[in-house]
Amino acid sequence: MNKIVREHYPVEKLPEDLREGLEAGSTVRVVVEVEAVKVEQRPMSFHESMRQIEEYRRNNPERVTVEDAVHRIRELRDEWDH
Repeated sequence: MNKIVREHYPVEKLPEDLREGLEAGSTVRVVVEVEAVKVEQRPMSFHESMRQIEEYRRNNPERVTVEDAVHRIRELRDEWDH
């Protein structure tokens, strides 16, 4: 969950609708959290999965061999050692 917390935030910097009822010149604690949005998805059928895989392969013809993938991963890992 994403969350932003600001301590001692000046009331004057708040949007007008949030300043309502607060004393000018004071500070507040502001917490902003992203609400969990539930997206209802039905399970994908095997045939739909295969159709999407085939479509992806049609639109992305480049392929990566196992050796190329291992080489790339090792290069990234080695960068972390430096």
